[in-house]
Amino acid sequence: MTSGSPLAGHHAFITGGGSGIGLGTAKALMADGASVTICGRTEETLIAAVGELGATGTEGAAAYAVVDVADEDSVADAVAAANVRMPLTMGVANAGRGGAGPLLQLDAKSWEDTLRVNLTGTFFTFKHVGTALAANGGGAMCAVSSISGVRTHRLFGAYTAAKAGVNNLVENAADELGSLGIRVNGVAPGLVETDLSMALQTNEAVNEDYRLNMPLGRRGTVQDVASAIRFLLGPESSWITGVVVSVDGGHHLRRGPNIDPLMEGVVPDLPPISPQVD
Repeated sequence: MTSGSPLAGHHAFITGGGSGIGLGTAKALMADGASVTICGRTEETLIAAVGELGATGTEGAAAYAVVDVADEDSVADAVAAANVRMPLTMGVANAGRGGAGPLLQLDAKSWEDTLRVNLTGTFFTFKHVGTALAANGGGAMCAVSSISGVRTHRLFGAYTAAKAGVNNLVENAADELGSLGIRVNGVAPGLVETDLSMALQTNEAVNEDYRLNMPLGRRGTVQDVASAIRFLLGPESSWITGVVVSVDGGHHLRRGPNIDPLMEGVVPDLPPISPQVD
């Protein structure tokens, strides 16, 4: 590492780090000298991601851990092992799952699974990474939320509730942990080009509806979001805590998307869109 690397000596624990925003964040942090431990459920994906990180010429070091964020023991064990390898100073709660369908047809298991991964998984990450950061003298954590946490997304019932919960958790964690030297922030991406959002991107009508509700008129990239996370974790934001930054091309200024064209013919008995909403 060079002495000019702004994140030299830092170590970040990143859930959902094998692809998409998590992997992009790992690259952004390593480019500035940080080391990372990326986590996910599929070891083959993580091995490939570590190989990609090592081949990019970045300055930090990368390792991986197989983790299910819905399982607290899994998160706790991985955080403890990562902290032994190198003291943790940063955490990114990025792991999540999607899911769409009419609220009146949503079964309890789907509801609970969505909240378990997106919201409870963020809590487990904050709890155990935060414990390590407190012992290490402080640091910064960032959660990946969604525009759906601040704007209604018709047919995304469980996901919107989970992401709104993430936003509130960020604020409360920041309030509680600030005295321990821990900053907590979040990002709320709009439609970003990742595998998780592929169905939304490839349906022409849905994609166009998203575009028309973005003042900047384009989908986001992994780099757009990773750069915001890098800023919120780094020394440049040392007096910022408890905020969730919209990284969505301005989409939060307008309305949530209409994904009915994606669901028609797949989900029976879609509730009609009110004229006042459309």
